[in-house]
Amino acid sequence: MAGNSFGDIFKITTFGESHGSAIGVILDGCPPNIEIDEAFIQSELDKRKPGQSKITTQRKESDTAQLLSGVFEGKSTGTPIAIVIPNEDQRSKDYSHIMDKFRPSHADFTYQMKYGIRDYRGGGRSSARETAARVAAGAIAKLFLKQQGIEVFAHVSGVGTIEAPNVDTTDLSALLSLREANIVRCADPATAHQMEEFIQVIKKDGDTVGGRISAVIRNVPVGLGEPVFDKLHADLGKAMLGINAVHGFEYGSGFEGSTLKGSEHNDIFDKNGDKVVTHTNFSGGIQGGISNGMDITFKVAFKPVATIMRDQPTLDTDGQETTISGKGRHDPCVVPRAVIIVEAMAALVIADQLLKQNAYANVR
Repeated sequence: MAGNSFGDIFKITTFGESHGSAIGVILDGCPPNIEIDEAFIQSELDKRKPGQSKITTQRKESDTAQLLSGVFEGKSTGTPIAIVIPNEDQRSKDYSHIMDKFRPSHADFTYQMKYGIRDYRGGGRSSARETAARVAAGAIAKLFLKQQGIEVFAHVSGVGTIEAPNVDTTDLSALLSLREANIVRCADPATAHQMEEFIQVIKKDGDTVGGRISAVIRNVPVGLGEPVFDKLHADLGKAMLGINAVHGFEYGSGFEGSTLKGSEHNDIFDKNGDKVVTHTNFSGGIQGGISNGMDITFKVAFKPVATIMRDQPTLDTDGQETTISGKGRHDPCVVPRAVIIVEAMAALVIADQLLKQNAYANVR
């Protein structure tokens, strides 16, 4: 199946299914001599793993990363890094009732029509479990970016109709502490409490709800991205829209910017010492598809999880009308666990773009 790789130089290829023996990733193009902190990689995976709170799926997976290659004496060697994450708590019998039925708003129908076969156990390759491999690779991207002084931060800024106020992103380490102090992963404590209570109500009702994740990437140098088809925001958009359940991406002022006049929206240039800055950042740190040195800001919208604990009408593989019942272990709201996936994919994009820009600079 095509479409399993992402990136040009800092390139990942993921493999495995939700109910197979393992999932994993091969990362090629990582520069040598990067400090590979395995404890950090595991801590990133722990933020995504199932069963971590009362508002997430109760599937129990340790998501223990096993680094098989590409690392020697704690540093990257420049050769492919292979990481395997064993599956430990598969309950394939939970999906026997959908063997011949298509779940509404899932990939069951489209996979069956495209390939003529599908792994119905948890969705197989279409399962969000695959994103654990991206988080592992994204953790290495973060370790690489850390050496460049680049930071990536995301948090849950909206659940359903509940919207968090804009948070001050001056101190990202302080925001990280606030985010990790609650199970929703919202950096505004008061809003996090509201969101948690709302998700609990939704879960009790056998339903699900969507949400939004806001992100910022700090200290990105000027010049990342290409001016036409490989614009930086286009690559970020592709990365985010490739995450399961994502239905929207906007950067900078986003859709709200379309309501403004040019005189209101233009980011005026100024000097801060030797650095060129802008008074505002409606551009979200990207102009003409290229980073301008300001913070890169974007927001990602996630749909409600498609599996609900209610009976729904559907069709079977013979095209006959039937009913499907919601069973198994599923998240009532995916965004608390998706925060780290958003960060991982953003880090992979910036790492790849940074290496491409370095290669370009070396041949000029």
